[in-house]
Amino acid sequence: MGEIEQRPTPGSRLGATENSGISTLEHGQKPPPTPSGKLMSIKIQMLDDTQEAFEVPQRAPGKVLLDAVCNHLNLVEGDYFGLEFPDHKKITVWLDLLKPIVKQIRRPKHVVVKFVVKFFPPDHTQLQEELTRYLFALQVKQDLARGRLTCNDTSAALLISHIVQSEIGDFDEALDREHLAKNKYIPQQDALEDKIVEFHHNHIGQTPAESDFQLLEIARRLEMYGIRLHPAKDREGTKINLAVANTGILVFQGFTKINAFNWAKVRKLSFKRKRFLIKLRPDANSSYQDTLEFLMASRDFCKSFWKICVEHHAFFRLFEEPKPKPKPVLFSRGSSFRFSGRTQKQVLDYVKEGGHKKVQFERKHSKIHSIRSLAMQPAEPNSEVPKQSQQSASLTFGERAESPGGQRCQPGKDVNVSTEESGPRPSPAGKRSPPGSKQADRATTAPAEDEEEAIADRTPQSKPQAPQPSTGSLTGSPHLSELSVNSQGGAAPASVTLSPNLSPDTKQASPLVSPLLNDQACPRTDDEEEGRRKRFPTDKAYFIAKEVSTTERTYLKDLEVITSWFQSSVSKEDSMPEALKTLIFPNFEPLHKFHTNFLKEIEQRLALWEGRSNAHIRGDYQRIGDVMLKNIQGMKHLAAHLWKHSEALEALENGIRSSRKLESFCRDFELQKVCYLPLNTFLLRPLQRLMHYKQVLERLCKHHPPSHGDFRDCRAALAEITEMVAQLHSTMIKMENFQKLHELKKDLIGIDNLVIPGREFIRLGSLSKLSGKGLQQRMFFLFNDVLLYTSRGLTASNQFKVHGQLPLYGMTMEESEDEWGVPHCLTLRGQRQSIVVAASSRSEMDKWMEDIQMAIDLAEKSSGPTPEFLASSPPDSKSPEEATAADQESEDDLSASRTSLERQAPHRGNTMVHVCWHRNTSVSMVDFSIAVENQLSGNLLRKFKNSNGWQKLWVVFTNFCLFFYKSHQDNHPLASLPLLGYSLTIPSESENIHKDHVFKLHFKSHVYYFRAESEYTFERWMEVIRSATSSASRAHILSHKESHVY
Repeated sequence: MGEIEQRPTPGSRLGATENSGISTLEHGQKPPPTPSGKLMSIKIQMLDDTQEAFEVPQRAPGKVLLDAVCNHLNLVEGDYFGLEFPDHKKITVWLDLLKPIVKQIRRPKHVVVKFVVKFFPPDHTQLQEELTRYLFALQVKQDLARGRLTCNDTSAALLISHIVQSEIGDFDEALDREHLAKNKYIPQQDALEDKIVEFHHNHIGQTPAESDFQLLEIARRLEMYGIRLHPAKDREGTKINLAVANTGILVFQGFTKINAFNWAKVRKLSFKRKRFLIKLRPDANSSYQDTLEFLMASRDFCKSFWKICVEHHAFFRLFEEPKPKPKPVLFSRGSSFRFSGRTQKQVLDYVKEGGHKKVQFERKHSKIHSIRSLAMQPAEPNSEVPKQSQQSASLTFGERAESPGGQRCQPGKDVNVSTEESGPRPSPAGKRSPPGSKQADRATTAPAEDEEEAIADRTPQSKPQAPQPSTGSLTGSPHLSELSVNSQGGAAPASVTLSPNLSPDTKQASPLVSPLLNDQACPRTDDEEEGRRKRFPTDKAYFIAKEVSTTERTYLKDLEVITSWFQSSVSKEDSMPEALKTLIFPNFEPLHKFHTNFLKEIEQRLALWEGRSNAHIRGDYQRIGDVMLKNIQGMKHLAAHLWKHSEALEALENGIRSSRKLESFCRDFELQKVCYLPLNTFLLRPLQRLMHYKQVLERLCKHHPPSHGDFRDCRAALAEITEMVAQLHSTMIKMENFQKLHELKKDLIGIDNLVIPGREFIRLGSLSKLSGKGLQQRMFFLFNDVLLYTSRGLTASNQFKVHGQLPLYGMTMEESEDEWGVPHCLTLRGQRQSIVVAASSRSEMDKWMEDIQMAIDLAEKSSGPTPEFLASSPPDSKSPEEATAADQESEDDLSASRTSLERQAPHRGNTMVHVCWHRNTSVSMVDFSIAVENQLSGNLLRKFKNSNGWQKLWVVFTNFCLFFYKSHQDNHPLASLPLLGYSLTIPSESENIHKDHVFKLHFKSHVYYFRAESEYTFERWMEVIRSATSSASRAHILSHKESHVY
């Protein structure tokens, strides 16, 4: 075949230098020339079940074959994948990339090598390429079918519904059932068919790329995701299974994880004959021996598993590929095996630099073609939209894109590829999208180094809006975090989320990263919108009345989360006691019915006010006080239901604590898209809504002169609502604290009794703690009796591990910048321990000092010291002098956050705690109370810094976060933008906005412009957003709150 041309390797595609040797990072060594000579044909089975033949030189190392497959697929992130095959002893092993293929595969004509996922990252948002996510989705599909990925029926049905959506498109019940009859995705699929169809109905408008993204979002939360079990026995002879993951080595009994040895805890891995040995680092608090021994079936099984462990450790933990050991002069001892290839950090760095082209590919099983954009756009980590990309009309489809290495695949030179199956090629050239294919916008990227959220527009523009279910529509929609769009203050299921620290110096990817809402997808609204707005009334009272209407729409949607979505889910699963059902739903349904009629009356009045009917000629309809008075008087008859809501909240939390089944059910419901806030937050909405009515009526009374025709009704309505708020004031304060404690409990591990009578939450936030290793970021939680400090480990549940507690009784506090030479530094001296912490700014330090001093004063007035409540840690016996020096826990040590028998539950990683962690700020309970008062909804026009047009969105502000919808009829948000840490300003002349009522939000390099419809709405949005972006001092806030009864 002539001289063999050197083909690009995964290393060259990832930007490695030419003179890299076997290791893509070593300098001074020449790469081994590709062996010439006789070629051999090897069959590769792809993840879409096609088989292709590759011809490689007989003496070529395994790396040549893997490079050939990746080049053939135009796969940039090929380092996550590997080739596995059965060896001569029928043991499935990975192809060694450094050894010659002929020495590993003895009879290549009779062996089918499988191309599969080898390394499963903890967070699928680290996969930047749509093709990579598609291949991962195919791997999940295979694992489901083979029984490797075990899960409950609900999760299985949800996973399959996303697979069906990506393969056949939008819901059609007859087509769904026909497709499911022909395709078996899981054993015993028939029993799940109804549930699969029901879930599929909720995915209308979702592209195949979005389905892949959400499939991985669900799969990564499952305990068996990416797990390959290796049978073994422990020292007592008990049958167990060993597995290796990105976090370390796992021990299973059956399919239940019973133990985990994090990489940070492992000192050495070795094997001796059939014995696999794990040597742990010394730990005085551990009951384990320093060396653990497991017996495997044979030496080959043992060595194979040892190799996999070595590779996983190197890929996920090292900065770069380990260097080869020097060859011994006389004889060698032990194995010379080492990991070959790029580490995950190197892959992420390369993709971040954007040194590759995106090319088109085709989905074998999907009726909807997927084409990656050929635009040379830098790909930032966690920023690529999980959407179907579509070529611009000006692009030429007939030209084949170059491979990532910059060269085209030339048969007959290095590797010859032939397709054995007549199905479509994975990377066909010249394929056009069918006329009905879904479109999506060009992805706009956000720098990941800013740990910033982006906003995801997930609605295909070429399809009509999916019909919205009526109030009685009870179908649950699955929700996903980070970055999907949902969460407790965070962004949405495209999201999301959570990357591990690859090293002590590597930044942790933010859970706030979500796909970008591309403004280019929506119609431009400039002059038409301007003209339309000029026809509306300009009276301030009209816009106040309109605010009642817009916020009432959001309030009704929040009620539907309980009355429709939650009730529907409860009715399908026998997980909630009848007494709890009777307490919750009968007390919410009357409210929903009442406020539905209330909203109709308000909208009818606004229609008359705007002159959309001739009725305004025959009477004075430019007022709202009479409608408010009538309905507020009607609300008094619902007071009995309102009083029950606090009881319902307590009963629900008690039920969750006492029933694992109910806890699991509620956790699964919170993962649905419609549940964009913590579930218990929705139970407080009716009480919070009363405060909103009071504020609106106060503004109306202030606006109208006493002689105005609407003043008397507004004043009477204000008196009525003020009386109701006063009656429920103490209950509201108590329930907000109760809800916040339970919300924080979900973010913390290593704690048992956080929620106890008398405990009050005061502040949470990020501070740097001084230890023997310098300043280390910690998350602090201040209550009225204790101060906790935690760190975020590498747990799959994205929670914070409690590392210490400082009872406030007897504590003293002093500034210590001069003593330690650290800015904004203070020392906290407890009775048993002292710590030194530093805030990010002077204002942050002042807030903490003010609240800590107040908490100390409260603790001194209480009866005595706080009870111990760290669940899994022994009491801290360090003296104040040695505490600082001894507290040298590293971030690596924090990832083994649970004892071996504890099960890690799925948990959203973009809660308010995580926002504070990534923005290095804090928030207090007073701030939360102010945020409750400052909820707002309405249409805004949004513009990016470098875009030309404005995009109209329905925006809801709540929980320190902006949630974005296409329209107010949508049941769940498209994306969200947490505002803590953002700056709120007015655009300058140099920014060339030239529009009225525009405000600007910016954080680091992220800039968003928003445009309101009037001066009043502009001022209102500025007011509520300012409350979230800059929390004032406690004294200022308390003086502000004195003007309110609540």
